[in-house]
Amino acid sequence: MPAALINIASRALTRVNDQRLRPLGLTFAQMPVLVALKKADALSQKELAVLARIEQPSMAQLLARMDRDGLIRRGPARHDRRVSLISLTEDGRAKLAQVSSALFETNDQALKGFSAKETELLLDLLRRLVANLEESPGGGDVSTPPPR
Repeated sequence: MPAALINIASRALTRVNDQRLRPLGLTFAQMPVLVALKKADALSQKELAVLARIEQPSMAQLLARMDRDGLIRRGPARHDRRVSLISLTEDGRAKLAQVSSALFETNDQALKGFSAKETELLLDLLRRLVANLEESPGGGDVSTPPPR
């Protein structure tokens, strides 16, 4: 079954990436948040949850740990003081700058022995799989495009 193999592959990638990121004091689960904040400067928790495709309660826990570790800061939004905007700290930016090589090493490990054509085919098939799942009932927010 493809679903079982995709799940096993996902867990293996997360495990290897977590091992590579541990020396930086980071986890793979933090990457979508760090990347989104790097691109957008400051976002609300709700915006981050949508971008990272994480449920609100899980996002709250993740942000609490990131705040504790000094990776993010929270501040009130100018338009609505009840809304808290999250942004990267200097430490968060510095650590994010060190992440790319670790993640590329994992990609290289995962794709070892694949030709360029096979890699492109795999990426195309995975994009289509994600798109199919997101357009189905219960498959998630169809307004959010799949990652490319």
